[in-house]
Amino acid sequence: MNQLARRLGVPDAVVIGLGSMLGAGVFVVFAPAAAAAGGLGLLLALALAGFVAFCNAASSARLAARYPESGGTYVYGRERLGPFAGFVAGWGFVVGKTASCAAMALTIGAYLWPGQARPVAVAAVVAVTAVNLRGIGKTAGVTRALVAVTLTVLALVAVTGLAGGDFAAAGLGTGSGPGYGVFTAAGLLFFAFAGYARIATLGEEVRDPERTIPRAVPLALGVVLAIYLTLAVVALGVLGPERLAASTAPLADVVAVAGWPGLAWLVRAGATVAVTGVLLSLVAGVGRTLLAMARRRDVPEALAAVHPHRQVPHRAELVVAAIVILVVTLGDVRGAIGFSSCTVLVYYAIANASALTLGRDPARKLPVQTLAVLGLAGCVLLAVTLPPASVLAGFGVLALGAAWYALRWKLLANNR
Repeated sequence: MNQLARRLGVPDAVVIGLGSMLGAGVFVVFAPAAAAAGGLGLLLALALAGFVAFCNAASSARLAARYPESGGTYVYGRERLGPFAGFVAGWGFVVGKTASCAAMALTIGAYLWPGQARPVAVAAVVAVTAVNLRGIGKTAGVTRALVAVTLTVLALVAVTGLAGGDFAAAGLGTGSGPGYGVFTAAGLLFFAFAGYARIATLGEEVRDPERTIPRAVPLALGVVLAIYLTLAVVALGVLGPERLAASTAPLADVVAVAGWPGLAWLVRAGATVAVTGVLLSLVAGVGRTLLAMARRRDVPEALAAVHPHRQVPHRAELVVAAIVILVVTLGDVRGAIGFSSCTVLVYYAIANASALTLGRDPARKLPVQTLAVLGLAGCVLLAVTLPPASVLAGFGVLALGAAWYALRWKLLANNR
């Protein structure tokens, strides 16, 4: 039987969502976002990114309940808008998230052993792939432990920053206010929220998906938004926007400036744990999207194999790991966040467009159609206001994928 087992309830699904999001935003994105938008602009951008993510979450939850199988927006776009829309969504997700996997692995290396970042990154990819290949139950269990450690470290940073005596609320309003930079920063910060859809991507392994997914997605997103806002305020209050923008390890700097430099190593260890959790769920999510695409012959059918005992898409995950290792050995972190944000925003734009075809839902209190329209518009706006290099690279890779799709189907038609 070529199907995955349904083993995840609401708590496990929320934990996987938290593990997918916590880490990227707190330890990686705050500095470039502050550079783009300043102090007040960073907070506005965070709220905007969170709102767009909430709109996307509402659409994704409706669609995942209707189509509870692996693949996420690849499946939704294909079913609601046609095969080409589904392919663009799947291609954008696989390419963008593969870049994210490489960026996260290199971040682990930079924190643990800066002088040997690439070998450490490769080892991290091998380790998380080994965990994922043991089954989704192992993935959820390990992610739960990683999330617990991460939350403990983040709480330490928040308490230390607020109690250290260097917090200055006046710093929150300095720097640029509303403007173009806010949209650029929001697009970068969206990278930190995109992990909530991992719950929908794992839809084939969720118990009672019609009930579980609509509850787990907004719950995980709400918890993460509250954490991000708290830490953004603390970082800005302690460091100020200029120092935050220049920092390579903002939360470690918060602890040091607040008078506890001896705890910086603990924050760096926490960052490593958090990013490992993100990498763990990212590899699992990309592998399952490849599984869904292989089932529909948009990528080689051999990748549709499911392990007979552990019930995981083992071939797809091994291919993902191999590609990530290649990127890690050849590339670097620069530009990966913007590139990933661009392709993933297109992915969610297709999700919102797909949700619009479902029509009104009298059973839901939220204005789901309005949220889908706002989510679609927000995704397009944030995608086109990212740094120009990210926009060109993102849309260029999407165009290459579209050309491959058209050529492939033309060859298939000629062979009939």
